[in-house]
Amino acid sequence: MQNYGVNELRKMFLEFFESKDHLKMNSFSLIPHNDNSLLLINSGMAPLKPYFTGQEIPPRRRVTTCQKCIRTGDIENVGKTARHGTFFEMLGNFSFGDYFKNEAIEWTWEFLTEVVGLDKNRLYPSVYLEDDEAFDIWHRKIGIAPERIFKFGKADNFWEHGAGPCGPCSEVYYDRGEKYGCGKPDCTVGCDCDRYMEVWNNVFTQFDNDGNNNYVELEQKNIDTGMGLERLAVVVQDVDSIFDVDTLKALRDKICEMANTTYKSDEKKDVSIRLITDHIRSVTFMTSDGVLPSNEGRGYVLRRLLRRAARHGRMLGIKDMFLAELCKTVIDCSKDAYPELLEKQEHIFATLNKEEESFNKTIDQGLAILSGYVEDMKSKGEKQLNGENAFKLYDTYGFPLDLTKEILEETGMTVDEDGYKECMEIQRTTARKARKVSTYMGADATIYEELPVELVTEFDGYNKLILDAKVVAMTTEDAVVDTLSEGTNGSILTDVTPFYATMGGQCGDSGIIKTANGTFVVKDTVKVVGGKIAHVGYVESGEIKVGETSTLSVDENQRGLTCKNHSATHLLQKALKTVLGGHVEQAGSYVAQDRLRFDFTHIQAMTKEEIAQVEAIVNAEIERDLAVETAEMSIEDAKKTGAMALFGEKYGETVRVVSMGEFSKELCGGTHVPNTGVIGTFKIISEQGVAAGVRRIEALTSKGAFDYYKKLEDELHAASVAAKTEPSKLTEKIEAMLAEIKALNAENQKLKDKMAKESVGDVMSNAVEIGSYKVLPVNVNGIDMNALRNLGDDLKAKIGSGVVILASDMDGKVNLIVMATDDAVSAGAHAGNIVKKIAPMVGGGGGGRPNMAQAGGKNPSGIADALSAGIDEAKTQLS
Repeated sequence: MQNYGVNELRKMFLEFFESKDHLKMNSFSLIPHNDNSLLLINSGMAPLKPYFTGQEIPPRRRVTTCQKCIRTGDIENVGKTARHGTFFEMLGNFSFGDYFKNEAIEWTWEFLTEVVGLDKNRLYPSVYLEDDEAFDIWHRKIGIAPERIFKFGKADNFWEHGAGPCGPCSEVYYDRGEKYGCGKPDCTVGCDCDRYMEVWNNVFTQFDNDGNNNYVELEQKNIDTGMGLERLAVVVQDVDSIFDVDTLKALRDKICEMANTTYKSDEKKDVSIRLITDHIRSVTFMTSDGVLPSNEGRGYVLRRLLRRAARHGRMLGIKDMFLAELCKTVIDCSKDAYPELLEKQEHIFATLNKEEESFNKTIDQGLAILSGYVEDMKSKGEKQLNGENAFKLYDTYGFPLDLTKEILEETGMTVDEDGYKECMEIQRTTARKARKVSTYMGADATIYEELPVELVTEFDGYNKLILDAKVVAMTTEDAVVDTLSEGTNGSILTDVTPFYATMGGQCGDSGIIKTANGTFVVKDTVKVVGGKIAHVGYVESGEIKVGETSTLSVDENQRGLTCKNHSATHLLQKALKTVLGGHVEQAGSYVAQDRLRFDFTHIQAMTKEEIAQVEAIVNAEIERDLAVETAEMSIEDAKKTGAMALFGEKYGETVRVVSMGEFSKELCGGTHVPNTGVIGTFKIISEQGVAAGVRRIEALTSKGAFDYYKKLEDELHAASVAAKTEPSKLTEKIEAMLAEIKALNAENQKLKDKMAKESVGDVMSNAVEIGSYKVLPVNVNGIDMNALRNLGDDLKAKIGSGVVILASDMDGKVNLIVMATDDAVSAGAHAGNIVKKIAPMVGGGGGGRPNMAQAGGKNPSGIADALSAGIDEAKTQLS
């Protein structure tokens, strides 16, 4: 067997399956696309899920990939063992309803034995114990002796994840020889030692699980295979672990060179060497895919990996910043398969340098503080760092909780994680209370304060929706950056923009920003400190850099609908003043593309007539098709025109006056329709109080109103069909139906009462006499609570003086009622106490007044005991 390198094996695998008519697809980004279930891509099939589920049509029914993956579930063990890592490459061949088990197994064997050259006698397949088809293929077609084919159960050889597609697996193990074994006489395939290594896993997706482990055959059966590239290299190169294969060894050797040490000379150092070897691969690939260090989500995963690597570098004695230099080896080893590493290397270097520098500024002081905490705990005989101190290390010195836990673990100590979380929540609550402006990203706009003061954005969007501009600054959620890469959330600032920023109640525009190299989706536009306008969103494709020329395009449909709603609020305010009086002042507003909300000062709810009058006035002005004109003037001149200003609003020296004919004049910086006729129509859908002296109207215009009318019309027609009448006669039909239902209910109740009486027959002979009182227990089946109550009234009248105890089994549920006559109550009877006593016997509970009480239960078998106990309790009460 030839000793192939990692890059050779990758190329051999992909070319082999291309020869089998597979489409070779490049590795997908580590950032999942439209998949909120994952922070990072963690398997070869993960980015292909839309093809497996049928949500998307694959480019070809046969596909092969080598997918970069990250898994951090075992991050605590990385370095401590030679088995664990966070980054790996997954080779895969996939069939979407094309070939199935025969081809998958045959090609597995062909590649491993004929292409790679593995010894056939050292390969051992496994199958799911019920998968006779796969067993026969391995035995009869491939020629593997039955005793060399291992059958395993669901835990090992059946892939499923809750409800949905699933199926059996067939794995291939390679016997690496006794030198890697545990020495036990029963060591074989499936042993936990390193002798028998799994190199290939075929998943035969042939069933659909309904979620209750009921399986049906899929019409379209799929193949999902996976083979870890590094694991295959371990077998081919006959080395101890993944850290010894050629590409990782190059990294390992570079780390040893930087630390002036040798591998396997000191176990403690080996842990750090392995950890850095693994983590530098993860951070390099994550950064190349646009992940940036942060305190949340995948950005936190990156920061955690990066800082762990930086700390272990210090533990090895590497004094200077080294991560960016080390990542050059990652790039050099992988650039042919992943050209994006070379293309984005400057960005990778800058990101790693900046994060390592930031960490270095605080780590020494933080380590000293933590060391002091440890010594203090030792002197007190304590083993747990309190949450307040752990949070201080995070908040002040940049120590993630995981890093503090890791350092303490080395001294046999732990952290009060609950206490830490409490401190974190206090800080978050305080921040929320202090927050005044929240952007689309859900964070304060403080990051923009780091931008140059002289940087401003000119708004030129009243009459334009598309224009070219220069990208002058960009940010992520917590940092000013020079580059934004695909999948990254952030904001772009330009020297000029047609995008309206959220102000005056009007929502900001959305749209697209394009450069020669990337596309940025603008989800929101906000005005930030210093006259700057930030376009907030994410990079849909490519990357955007500061200094590039961009084309900004506002979503025309959204802007148009928003304009209609905004102009309608001006008409609404004037109509409210007309109908309700001059005391009406705007107290807030919200104008979006789908609706408008207007808060105003008024001390009482509007009547239906007032609402109808306001609506009619607004629609009349819309129908008049008034010209909407704007003019800029001084605040003094604006006031002279009679323009309405927003109460409490601060205005500059020059203001913008929006006029709608002679009907409305307001100071407003928002965007509007050219004439009121464009609004189409106006419909108030609600009026309510939101605070003392403040009312709120919600309304719709144009498309929103027409959609609203259409929905009402559909509901009206549906109701008419259900009522078997015409829409114009629906009210009449409903009134007739209600009257009929009322009459039927009355008749039904009479029948129930009659049936209840007939079903009990002559029960008076069952009455138990207690002095001058009678206690009558009655068990009657199939009677609901209402009928039982009526029956109780009838029986109570018949006994004259005493207590009636009734129980009914109604479809497996128990109804209990106890009634006592007035003279019995005076003598001490208490229906409520009787119910409390007996209800538990039928699996329920209840209570009530002395003269009447009821309960429900779920154990009909306890009825007889309950009635008997009820008699005893009544005897006690009346004795």
